[in-house]
Amino acid sequence: MDVKEVLKFADDLVFAKTGKHLDDLQEAVLRGTVQGQRYSKIAEDLHCTEGHVKDVGSELWKIISDKLGEDVNKSNFRATLERLQFSIVSSHIATKDFVGINNVNLCTETFHSSELLNKPSHPSQIPKPNNLKLHQDLTDAPDIPTFYGRTEELTTLKKWIIQERCRLVALLGLSGIGKTTLAVQLVQQIQDKFEYVIWRSLRSSTSLETLQQNLLQFLSNQEQAKLPISTEEQLSHLKSYLQKYRCLVILDDVQMIFSSGQLASYYKPGYENYGLFFKLIGELSHHSCFILNSWEPPREIVALTGKNTPVRSFYLKGLGKAGDEIMREAGLVEEEQWQDLIDTYRGNPLWLKLVATMIQDLFNSKVSDYLNYDKLIVCDDLQSILHQQFQHLSELEKQIMYGIANETEPLTTSKLVEEIKVSPSELFSAMQSLGRRSLIEKEQQNEQSIFAIAPVVKEYVKRCFPQN
Repeated sequence: MDVKEVLKFADDLVFAKTGKHLDDLQEAVLRGTVQGQRYSKIAEDLHCTEGHVKDVGSELWKIISDKLGEDVNKSNFRATLERLQFSIVSSHIATKDFVGINNVNLCTETFHSSELLNKPSHPSQIPKPNNLKLHQDLTDAPDIPTFYGRTEELTTLKKWIIQERCRLVALLGLSGIGKTTLAVQLVQQIQDKFEYVIWRSLRSSTSLETLQQNLLQFLSNQEQAKLPISTEEQLSHLKSYLQKYRCLVILDDVQMIFSSGQLASYYKPGYENYGLFFKLIGELSHHSCFILNSWEPPREIVALTGKNTPVRSFYLKGLGKAGDEIMREAGLVEEEQWQDLIDTYRGNPLWLKLVATMIQDLFNSKVSDYLNYDKLIVCDDLQSILHQQFQHLSELEKQIMYGIANETEPLTTSKLVEEIKVSPSELFSAMQSLGRRSLIEKEQQNEQSIFAIAPVVKEYVKRCFPQN
């Protein structure tokens, strides 16, 4: 294929996927790729930054990969097109005239890229969903009878996983915010797009070796005794399955492999190999997707996450208006007061259920009677839930939380530097860690960041972590 044919083919693919033709920059990136140029050279010729050229290229490879159903990148783009052309040509060998060019049989008639758009490109191409035979193991998945709202969240996650082929998605947020519930609903809606679906909980701090054996046993349908013995061999086999099949793997309670008393996302001793595993899943070219539910993101995901990468992080917020359903199910009255309650408890479904039960038991289901109390009530059940999360904090993080909790107004970064007597670098690292744990809320005021904590968390901190 010459450059003109390549550009025509790519333009047809992009138009079929997006409804738009190649722009000048996209065409220049493709032309440079076919000619074997590095991104730096393409950027130099176009008088723009190498980073911008990489972003344009990354988006192009994603569009083309989605349309062809296989991973296409800068290094294999030309070879992929020639292989696909050969596949089309070979299927017409009985009726066409051919000439040999560079050891590849090419049809003497005009090459039509539209044929490739509608023809399977390679044995590794993912089958159409209605041809998939689904194998699933959801024994670790909880049975959740009710689901509230989350339409936008589901739309975003389905786009990432199905359309953009993300390999690694972290679903993050405070305990009780609904990560597991959302993941269950998501699996129900997208499982028919996969050949294998497996849900595993790391609640008991499962070792990576045990997890690999478990996944491999399910994917290979073999007895454990027949599996490879060494961890390296098991990982090699697992990689092959992830590349050969479209697998969806959900890992719940990932925070249980992280240490307590340290900044976010430090692995427990003996669990450091999870870091390399997550990095591999994010970087390896494959057709599968891992969803990680956690209070905090693995560091490898933080490093790999990006708008144009197959690794994403999704911080789950509160329910908003959908929280009304929880109030209604609990039989609370005074609907006009519900939104105040939802806002106070930040739309956290579990928190709302606990406070709704307390209002039902102690206040005759009247929200106004509860809200009339000057001090926010943190019931024992809610205190226990927050305590589990706070056990993970470092001493500096607890100190920062206490400092913010005892202020009537949100604090600026400069004010925190004044009040917390540690070096700025230590303070900023701890603040970043608290943000990743979803324990501090950041807002913009007068073009600067201000930090606060949720009212429920604020009351808990003042009660349970008095400053010495």
